Amino acid sequence: MELKLARPLCFFDLETTGTNVTRDRIVEISILKVYPDHSHESATWRVNPERPIPPETTRIHGVSDADVKDAPTFKELAPKVVEMLKDADLAGYNSNKFDIPVLAEELMRAEQDFDLAKRRAVDVQNIFHKKEQRTLEAAYRFYCQKELKDAHSAEADTRATYEVLKGQLDRYEDLENDVNFLAEYSNRFKAADFAGFIIFNKEGVECFSFGKYKQQPVAEVLERDPGYFGWIQKAEFPLYTKKVLTAIKLRKLAQ
Repeated sequence: MELKLARPLCFFDLETTGTNVTRDRIVEISILKVYPDHSHESATWRVNPERPIPPETTRIHGVSDADVKDAPTFKELAPKVVEMLKDADLAGYNSNKFDIPVLAEELMRAEQDFDLAKRRAVDVQNIFHKKEQRTLEAAYRFYCQKELKDAHSAEADTRATYEVLKGQLDRYEDLENDVNFLAEYSNRFKAADFAGFIIFNKEGVECFSFGKYKQQPVAEVLERDPGYFGWIQKAEFPLYTKKVLTAIKLRKLAQ
């Protein structure tokens, strides 16, 4: 089943130096941009993370220090990434929890004014876990009847994710072929900051999802305990989380 799209949908995958959203860096990014007429374009870039890639990480995705020593840094590459993602929604495998937060961090470090919050995000892994509880390789085998070669390379994983989503639409009649529906269905919770430290409650109010103020409205907490804002700004939280927190504080002050 082909996707019904009102605007382009960018499937993307990142390979990184590790799994820490705030500290680790991208070493490879692949984007497959699918247009409403089902045509598509793709690009894959190696990225110099400006730090060593741990050997245990290289064993997973196969990208070594030697592979990226002459590659551009993400800051150098960022304008091309932004150009390809513009006017598009996003899709990936485990992307809501990892790839989108990491991308948001890299874009902010590269000083790119790119508002990810305005884009719908379809996480194919969350759909799969709700339906079958398996890995990407198993999902590819289950939905596409194919074996995934070169797993954990950004390009192979990106294309497999695209095919898996189309296979899911073919298999499950209750899945609507609509990006808005798929984004809502594949989100475990509605987060204001992608990393999930600030989430929306049932009334649409931003609340903390962690710590001593868990489930309490952010604006109320910052008014009651101004020092909490400073603590988060100084602590190792994602830059995008800090940006969202600052916006909430400024909005409250303007009232």
